[in-house]
Parts: sequence; structure tokens; C-alpha cells
Amino acid sequence: MTFPGGKRCAVCLTFDFDAESLWLAREPENAGKLATLSQGRYGAKVGIPKILELLRADGLKGTFFTPGWTVDNHPDKVEAIVRDGHELGHHGYVHYWPDPAQEGQMLDEVDRGLEAMQRRFGVKPVGYRPPGSESTHYLLELLTQRGFLYNSCFKDDIHPYRHVLRDGSPGLIELPEHPSLDDWSYGTSHLRFPRPIFGTDHVLGIWQDEFRVIREWGGVYVLVMHPQVTGRPMRMEILRRFIAFTRQFDDVWYATGQEIAEAFAAQEQS
Repeated sequence: MTFPGGKRCAVCLTFDFDAESLWLAREPENAGKLATLSQGRYGAKVGIPKILELLRADGLKGTFFTPGWTVDNHPDKVEAIVRDGHELGHHGYVHYWPDPAQEGQMLDEVDRGLEAMQRRFGVKPVGYRPPGSESTHYLLELLTQRGFLYNSCFKDDIHPYRHVLRDGSPGLIELPEHPSLDDWSYGTSHLRFPRPIFGTDHVLGIWQDEFRVIREWGGVYVLVMHPQVTGRPMRMEILRRFIAFTRQFDDVWYATGQEIAEAFAAQEQS
């Protein structure tokens, strides 16, 4: 795909605003574990205000993939996202991971999330990122039926492309992402699943190196962040420095997921 204004590549800043839902979906017993839940609450309490402040200062728009649970339990923070003109994307309802054997659960996740966004803010999202960044044939078909424009969770390209459904019909546009550009890979740990937390130079080095080559290849750089991770003090500095680094190049298109998908769709038709 080519980018508006002759730009060489696109940068899409995305945020999975899970809040506490991430800690509840796969481990419902966490409902009574207040310190565990507080990790998710940090994303709403501190992360979102700090991220919005940074984006406002840089004049950038992001895409916030938000579960319906977060919409219902942190409406003031979601309202702030909408008020600042950012894109509100769909991220399930209680962050249940798609399971090919649980089609009813996937249907519930999609429809309850849509209902929450419509009821609270009158928003019908066009982009979907499945919880856990997983997908199934059924889910892609369901999202197409529900009128979504794009999906963002596959890892098989650095360029947008159009899914083909099982019956051969066209599906959603895909905006691929990758764990190397996901803050969760570097910035969180858990007592049950401990793993190392990486510092500024390590993460920034990977993100910058990936950007250099994606720019050379004329691709789309989809950065995946979570307010409960990137909202931490050091992680905010990583994001600030990464944005400053990309600003050295005058051929970068900073766009929301919706803007990229709409540009791709328009080029398909031309």
C-alpha cells in the first residue's frame, strides 16, 4: 500500500486498555485478590491520564482497544479518550481469549462489548483486537458479519492485507502486529508466571531497530501498549523517547488503525 502525502511508512500507536479485566478473565479467583487487581487498576488510574497527556503534547492520535468491562467500570477514563479524539477499538468484553471450541463465548464477547460502547458513548467501533491477540475462523466471520472494518492480531506481515474467509469471500482488513513491538513482552511479571523485566535501552533499541527496517520496507509499524505497563514511569519515558526518535524522519505517517484501514480499502477500490 502507499501512504498519504508520499509518506514512506506508517506508525500506529495502539493501547489495549484492559484495566482489571485482564486479571479476571482467565483467573476469576482474582476477584478477591486486591493487590493483583491493582495492577490493572493502575492502567486506568495513572496510565491513561499520563498517556493522554503525552499524546496531547505531541499532537498524536492513538487507537485504544478497550474491553466492554473497562467501558462499564472506568467510563470516565474512556470518555477522556473519546473526548481527546482518539479511536476507540473493540477488545472483547471481559478479555476472554478466543477458543475455537467456545463459539458462544466469542459471540458474547463481541456483542456485549458492542452494546457497552453504544450504550455509554454512542460509538460503533470499526477495529477489533481479540483478547490475547488470538483469533479463529469463526471470529473472523463473526466480525465481518458485524460490520467491522479491520482486525489487528496476526503476525504474518508488516503490510496490511485483506483476510479471505473459509467460503472464499473477503473478510476484514488485517493490521499485523508482533510481540517484539508489544510492551507486555518486556514490562510485566507475575508471581505465578515470573519473567524478567527489561530496561529502557533494551526495549528502545528493539523498537528503534524494528522501526528503521519497517520504514525501509515501506510497512506499517503497529506498536502495542497497555496502560498498566507503558503507564509506568520508566515506560512512559521509553514511549516519549521512541516518538522523539521517529520524529527525526519527515516521511512517517502517524495514523490510527481506522485511518490506515480506510486508506487501504480506498486503494483496493481504485
